[in-house]
Amino acid sequence: MTGGRVLVVGLGSPDRGDDAVGAAVAERLDALGMEGVDVVTREDPTQLVRLWTGHDAALVIDAVASGNPPGRLHIREVGDSGEPLPTSAFMAAGRGGSHAFGLAGAVELARTLGTLPSHVTVVGVEAKTFDFGPMSPEVRDHLDAAVATAAAELIALREEVQSCA
Repeated sequence: MTGGRVLVVGLGSPDRGDDAVGAAVAERLDALGMEGVDVVTREDPTQLVRLWTGHDAALVIDAVASGNPPGRLHIREVGDSGEPLPTSAFMAAGRGGSHAFGLAGAVELARTLGTLPSHVTVVGVEAKTFDFGPMSPEVRDHLDAAVATAAAELIALREEVQSCA
């Protein structure tokens, strides 16, 4: 155990429409100033494989493209005993190179390498657009709900790792 630290990652690109939702939610969680919580934002999901080293749990917020209405929330437990993420929904936003490697790939690589924390929760926010520009009004209208849901998941993760510490 590492003292019950929880990592929050807001994943996505701030200039690609709804892909910015992960960072927006993470920044609002960071403003809560929770003890034992480290908050970062990243564009490249491959960094996750190393980022969550030293953390007992992680909360990742990312945009999702699964065909549901924009703003819909998806919550998945994907820690070392969780189910794999569907690569079709948790994918890169059409970028090439390492950016074509999405969240699902990062989780499964970390699982294979043994670096995936025991407790990992993903909060996905259904996106409308990944085009260059601001977040869509539909996703922006659901931002408060995404923050509230992510905060509740974060509190549950903190309680879980503190009870195991």
